Amino acid sequence: MSVNLRDSDDRKDSQQWFICKRESGICKIVKSEDNDEEAIANSVESWGAFTSQGEAIAKRVGLIRAGKCQPI
Repeated sequence: MSVNLRDSDDRKDSQQWFICKRESGICKIVKSEDNDEEAIANSVESWGAFTSQGEAIAKRVGLIRAGKCQPI
């Protein structure tokens, strides 16, 4: 019986990332596995789900440049 290591790696990388805008205008990147569903639900605005943290960071940079989010 062989074990497919790629399947286990895919499960580790299958986290979803979201961008949540707070009332202050600052956008925070949260991982859905961090039990941050409350932060996502209570945000003024949210974007996602993104498959990687890097993708979420790139989107947040674009939102800052577009004036939709404030930089920290």
